[in-house]
Amino acid sequence: MNGKLTLFLDNYGSVVLARNLRQLQQQAGGGRISKMYRDGKNNRAVHIGYVIGSRWFTAYTPFESIE
Repeated sequence: MNGKLTLFLDNYGSVVLARNLRQLQQQAGGGRISKMYRDGKNNRAVHIGYVIGSRWFTAYTPFESIE
C-alpha cells in the first residue's frame, strides 16, 4: 500500500478506497487484521488482501497499460 490509493473489494461486494491499513481498518468498522493469501503459480502462496473482523478485502492496485 505504502501511501498509494488502493481499491479493496470485500466479500459483500462493497468498495473501499484506502491509502494504508489503518484507514482500511477504520472504514471496515475495526477488528483484528490478518493477511489473506491465495495459491498462485507453482502452488506458492500470494498475498492478495486482508481479513478484518468478519470481512475479507481483496486488494486491487491501479496500473497503467502501455500499448
